[in-house]
Amino acid sequence: MMDIKIEPHWKELLNNEFEKPYFSALTDFVKSEYASQKIYPPGRLIFNSFDKCPFDKVKVVILGQDPYHEPGQAHGLCFSVPDGVPPPPSLQNIFKEIQEDLGIPVPKSGNLERWAEQGVFMLNATLTVRAHQAGSHQKKGWETFTDQVVRLLNDSENHLVFILWGAYAQRKGEFIDTKKHLVLSSVHPSPLSSHRGFFGNHQFSKANAFLVQQEKEPIRW
Repeated sequence: MMDIKIEPHWKELLNNEFEKPYFSALTDFVKSEYASQKIYPPGRLIFNSFDKCPFDKVKVVILGQDPYHEPGQAHGLCFSVPDGVPPPPSLQNIFKEIQEDLGIPVPKSGNLERWAEQGVFMLNATLTVRAHQAGSHQKKGWETFTDQVVRLLNDSENHLVFILWGAYAQRKGEFIDTKKHLVLSSVHPSPLSSHRGFFGNHQFSKANAFLVQQEKEPIRW
């Protein structure tokens, strides 16, 4: 039996997944990559989004694609960077939209762990990447695993908010049940697309309005 270090409730829910042949092959691949290449995030942070936001605490789900692939940026939460690392362009645009939408000043740090601790689950479709090589760990099994995570969240009775930015996230979330969950979609916050409908989408205030309607604490974005 494979011992994956991950928050206990998630571990219980995902144990069957960890036992499947594809996950065993994925683990072998990831271990060999860490042994021979520079891989992000650091190994202990691969499941950081799960550790910082246990399943029963999830209120909002943000889907990303790949971890950041430059030094010091990736720490296991999509779009987030550790304290002291300048926010990349997509994250700068996220902060600009929050400021516009909710009047919250742009924070000094791009570390979004403070969101995770309030119930924002920030999941990349692929949880590891080679340095300087975007997409280098795609189609190795991570997507199968994270699809199952999204299914578990979709099956939950919790009336969640799913935030899907860009075509990739929208495809990954296309089976989400919109009768019980709120699905907010728009173009990606990257500078390439942000002016085509990311700015002005008011998704942060919409997410909070839905949470309040469900008698949940809104997120302090």
